[in-house]
Amino acid sequence: MKGNIKLAVLSAVIALSLSACRVYEIRSMEVTDDVYVAKSMHDVVYLEIVDKPHEIIGYVTVNAERNQRLSKVLEQIEKEAAILGGDAITNIRTNGGTGKWAQIKPQELLGNANVRSNFIATVIAFK
Repeated sequence: MKGNIKLAVLSAVIALSLSACRVYEIRSMEVTDDVYVAKSMHDVVYLEIVDKPHEIIGYVTVNAERNQRLSKVLEQIEKEAAILGGDAITNIRTNGGTGKWAQIKPQELLGNANVRSNFIATVIAFK
């Protein structure tokens, strides 16, 4: 009997952990017909102001829980920008949240309660 209970509890824990939400959902969109070679994420820099000739080659969107550190979100953006062949990311913006919790505004009762935000960055390549 004890073995059956342990097995049931273990099965429930595994099922819950496998059905948990993803921390990051990453999407990218290329906007050029030119081909750029993928780079290391360490070669991609964040620039607030771009003062060199460049081309916009795409956009990266990272959907994450609001309580994620911005440094971790930027890491995800840089990884995807490197895959696109970008030299830099710029113009990072966010929205107020997505999902059912953003619609019903439970923040007063439940804090951020699974509200997710989109972080969108422009990916550029220098000419």
